[in-house]
Amino acid sequence: MVLTFRGVSSITFPIYPLPSSNWERVDGLLFVDGKVVDDTNMRGETLGIRRLQTSFEVLPLTKAILDFTGMIKQTKNVFIDSTGFVFIYQKTKMLPLRYKKIKKIDRKVVASVLHLEGERQPLKIIRPPETGMLWAGILYYQELPWKLYEYSEEVKKDTRRKV
Repeated sequence: MVLTFRGVSSITFPIYPLPSSNWERVDGLLFVDGKVVDDTNMRGETLGIRRLQTSFEVLPLTKAILDFTGMIKQTKNVFIDSTGFVFIYQKTKMLPLRYKKIKKIDRKVVASVLHLEGERQPLKIIRPPETGMLWAGILYYQELPWKLYEYSEEVKKDTRRKV
């Protein structure tokens, strides 16, 4: 299945890049390039639990991508999510990437809130930036701040990214 940024809500992070789009399902097994990636004959709701239970040798999934920003930074476009859903991510839209000075960070129990200069609406972030990171690169969708792209020690030139 091909997904764009509008369909990202249908996947469950973390996701894992796959080496190719050459996959097939046979008798409850998901093969990629002839190697087992998932065994849905095993009990368990997540890919990881099923992979631990299977007696087959599984293709190593060496890199976990935790969020949307991590996915769009990848050069690969074939992924499997934590439920075993295989998809091709297709970048379709160019969005502005603007750098804003970080005004304040409200640290909460589960997440943090990032306040930026020139923006009324703060952004919810998973974890605060490291010390010394004074700028935030923000992707804008329909002229509104949408997703945090990266942190920076110094201001960078505004640009665009394809998502």
